[in-house]
Amino acid sequence: MVHDPDAVTGGAGIWHWVIVDIPAFADAIEQGAGTNDGAVLPAGSKRIRIDYEQTGWDGPCPPKCKPAHRYNFTPYTLGVDKLDLPPDATVSHVGFVINLRSIGKATLSTTYGR
Repeated sequence: MVHDPDAVTGGAGIWHWVIVDIPAFADAIEQGAGTNDGAVLPAGSKRIRIDYEQTGWDGPCPPKCKPAHRYNFTPYTLGVDKLDLPPDATVSHVGFVINLRSIGKATLSTTYGR
């Protein structure tokens, strides 16, 4: 999950990319995996529709001449192989289910400004 908590949205931030059901054997996400077709994602992975009304990666774009935004990249370790999600699951629903099933996570936080 990739999230910008500083986006001006009334506190919700912006989701830039959400992928679920990445197999445990996957040890990398290939360059180019963020395309809307998900062609090079690990087999079995599922893309979730983000705030930009797409399923592919949408990179950082904070307002010009404003403070830099934080970007949090968080992979989770889950206690299940796959999440039982409806095809139209929202990011909020996914986050709820992930937090129910999470047995570990790590977050890489970075900033970007223009």
